[in-house]
Amino acid sequence: MPIYEYACHDCGHAFEALVRSSTVPECPACHSLHLEKQLSVFATSSSESAQSTPLPPSSCGACPNANGPGGCGFGGMH
Repeated sequence: MPIYEYACHDCGHAFEALVRSSTVPECPACHSLHLEKQLSVFATSSSESAQSTPLPPSSCGACPNANGPGGCGFGGMH
C-alpha cells in the first residue's frame, strides 16, 4: 500500500494516508472527500560531520582487476 499526502479543500488539514487502489481517502479531521493529492518529497539528511567522515578502507586486495588498486575506476574505494 502506498502512502500518499493529501490536503483537504474543506478544512485545510494536511495529512498522509495509506491508500489501497479500491479505497477512497477521506480527511481525518472533517471526513471530507474533497482532497487534493500533494507532491511527495523524499526526506534527505546531510550534515557536515557525515560529509567529513572518512570512507572505510578499500577492499581492492580482493579485487580481480589486473590493473591493481584503483584500476577499476573506483579509485581504490569500493
